[in-house]
Amino acid sequence: MTPQKSLNRAAWADLILLSLIWGGSFLSMRIALDEIGVLTVVAHRVGWAAVILWLYVVLRRLPVPRSLRVWGAFLVMGFLNNVIPFSLIAWGQLTIETGLASILNATTAIFGFLIAAVAFSDERLTARRAIGISLGFAGVAMAIGFKSLLAFDPKSLAQLAVLGASLSYALASSWARQMLSGIAPQVAAAGMLTGSSLIMIPLAWKVDGPLTLALQSDTVLAIAYFAIAATAIAYLLYYRILASAGASNLMLTTLLIPPVAILLGTLFRAEALPAQAYAGFALLAFGMVVLDGRILKWGRRI
Repeated sequence: MTPQKSLNRAAWADLILLSLIWGGSFLSMRIALDEIGVLTVVAHRVGWAAVILWLYVVLRRLPVPRSLRVWGAFLVMGFLNNVIPFSLIAWGQLTIETGLASILNATTAIFGFLIAAVAFSDERLTARRAIGISLGFAGVAMAIGFKSLLAFDPKSLAQLAVLGASLSYALASSWARQMLSGIAPQVAAAGMLTGSSLIMIPLAWKVDGPLTLALQSDTVLAIAYFAIAATAIAYLLYYRILASAGASNLMLTTLLIPPVAILLGTLFRAEALPAQAYAGFALLAFGMVVLDGRILKWGRRI
């Protein structure tokens, strides 16, 4: 992992901005789903974002790899980090609230620590991390509702789909560490989105029909938001924070995104989450704080 760094004011501003952008992505996708299908939503998201990021790569004259091995890795990365999670989250949002989807999506950090402990020798599963992961999963179970874990109704399946998306994100992170090290992150993001576009555009065309922007204005604005802001610009912002503040501080986005998504869902979709969802998020957040470890270290110094 990238060594832990401090957060200065500029990094905090970027972190909050990224959280606001990604928090809004849940609402924008839900708005688009009112008119177009799940696969079409994902195809628009990855396709337009790929175009924008390649324009950035060309303008910055960043070196583009030519190795078939690297492009194969881009394809796998696109499948793990875009195709699977974007599709599962979009499908889940047909049934569950945007705020709940964002809470369940926050488990990406929990899955990430667990998978890294299995995949990498320098990411041992210490007692503190085991406690943090356990608290995180307990929070998830509380947010879903223990009774729902035994049910197989559409809402329960939708919640499991979003958890599946989080697991896929975590697998993608480990894959990127193994296969894409040494490549400029902006190029890696563009290549990944190209790989996912090669999968999603033909698939959406086959299942939902030809892609079009002859849609209601709300849908077009939603597509513009989640493709341009929440994908292309967000990836550039993500890597800027990673360079300035480190991977550990980036985990804070998982704590900041759900409140934004919950607020937007309440204001624009009149959504109301049960008390158990908030309690579950609080426990999940505490688990991530334990995983991070800094507050525990500060406590020992006092």
